[in-house]
Amino acid sequence: MRRLILLAGLMALPSLAWSQDAQPDTGDTAWIMGATALVLFMTLPGLALFYGGLVRTKNVLSVLMQCFVICCLATMIWVTVGYSLAFSGGNGFIGDLSRAMLSGIGEDTLSGTIPESLFAMFQMTFAIITPALVVGGFAERIKFSAMLWFSALWLLAVYIPVTHWVWASEGWLFKLGLLDFAGGTVVHVTAGVAALVAAMVLGPRRGFQTTPMLPHNMTMTVTGAAMLWVGWFGFNGGSALSAGGNAAMAMLVTHISAAAGALAWSVAEWKRYGKPSALGTVTGMVAGLGTITPASGFVGPGGAIVIGLTAGVVCFAATNVLKRVLKIDDSLDVFPVHGVGGILGTVAAGIFASDALGVFSGHGYATGMAMGSQLGVQALGVLATGAYTAVVTYGLFQLVRVLAGGLRVSSDEELVGLDQVSHNERGYDL
Repeated sequence: MRRLILLAGLMALPSLAWSQDAQPDTGDTAWIMGATALVLFMTLPGLALFYGGLVRTKNVLSVLMQCFVICCLATMIWVTVGYSLAFSGGNGFIGDLSRAMLSGIGEDTLSGTIPESLFAMFQMTFAIITPALVVGGFAERIKFSAMLWFSALWLLAVYIPVTHWVWASEGWLFKLGLLDFAGGTVVHVTAGVAALVAAMVLGPRRGFQTTPMLPHNMTMTVTGAAMLWVGWFGFNGGSALSAGGNAAMAMLVTHISAAAGALAWSVAEWKRYGKPSALGTVTGMVAGLGTITPASGFVGPGGAIVIGLTAGVVCFAATNVLKRVLKIDDSLDVFPVHGVGGILGTVAAGIFASDALGVFSGHGYATGMAMGSQLGVQALGVLATGAYTAVVTYGLFQLVRVLAGGLRVSSDEELVGLDQVSHNERGYDL
């Protein structure tokens, strides 16, 4: 937290942060360059393969294509206005356009101890993966044009403002002292809630709960999951924005929580269904990763074990409730894994950052906070982010319905599959 506050303070003072005389710290710069590559690796190919294996054969290319194109689209938006609106000046709710087209950023421009160009690129990889996560909520039925419109507008109207709230020095949640080290609210709550709204607005896939919709390639899914696990070290460890003890501890607790989440989900599944599955194990791993994300820079190994085990059990239960009880077709379980995990982790940061629990990593609560007040801020952050995301996402889908001439492919096109309908291709020619 102190590192993030220092960085934000420097960014708010151009004469200090962007001095032409200062030199970047080579160790910090090297680490964040590597972390940036790891976070991009999470989307391409990690998330693309993870999601691609979970859908049916006739839709595998559509999911891979959606992840790939979102990467390109988010890059353009981030460079033109996204980075500036998220991190430059403005007020408590949105930044200004002083850094539009990355204006004023040169080779010698610093953000803290690293080049500002690198900080912008690192944050860009977060802006890429977040709308890509939402793909899981409407997979196998959305029109490609509707997906493009929605992803672009959602990035501008939801992701970028929430990023400013939480991580910019002017942001209102930042000023309140919200603990979100690497994106519990910014990434996981926004993506999870958006996917839930998407599933409800678009409706279930044809044959949901009457026709088996098994993953077509679990080998692909497990491979993608393994890539996500590795890439997450850059996601959480890189959020320290330095190569030091905070980054090392964030990486350690990230790995611990992933392992605990995988084991907890497997045991819960084993107990309920008689056998543990590969799908359950890797989903539990992702739940552990998503849940530790907001707390990763504030807790120690003991806290990571508790957070990971809790994530595996609670997210497993949430998945069953959403599909079996509420009958909502969140196709690839984005809300019960990422949304619920992000909520759990954000609240857990307000508990396990306490040094009194003996599971402390050394950064603790925001200045002047005790556990009660910190938990209040954490809950407010979750509620504000979730409510804002739900309302704006719903409104965007109504707008996209008009702009794209509808949200879903026809029933017959859905039966054929999006690979051929949207792209005139097939994932396999066997």
